[in-house]
Amino acid sequence: MDLVLDCRGLKCPLPIIRLAQRIGDVPVGGVVRLLADDPAAENDVQAWCRMKSQEYLGSPEKDVFEVRRTG
Repeated sequence: MDLVLDCRGLKCPLPIIRLAQRIGDVPVGGVVRLLADDPAAENDVQAWCRMKSQEYLGSPEKDVFEVRRTG
């Protein structure tokens, strides 16, 4: 894991804003682990990845979402 963002307790759209602000901090191919307990987070992360051409790796556990930087 290249970066862990703890956005628990933040409501939409703040977890996605934080992800967008920090994805550039990891190298291409690096992985960001987003911790977010907002009910909309899973759908939001997937939609953001599609819009920004990033790779959604899934949710290995509750309230955890992993994104690979593609460019």
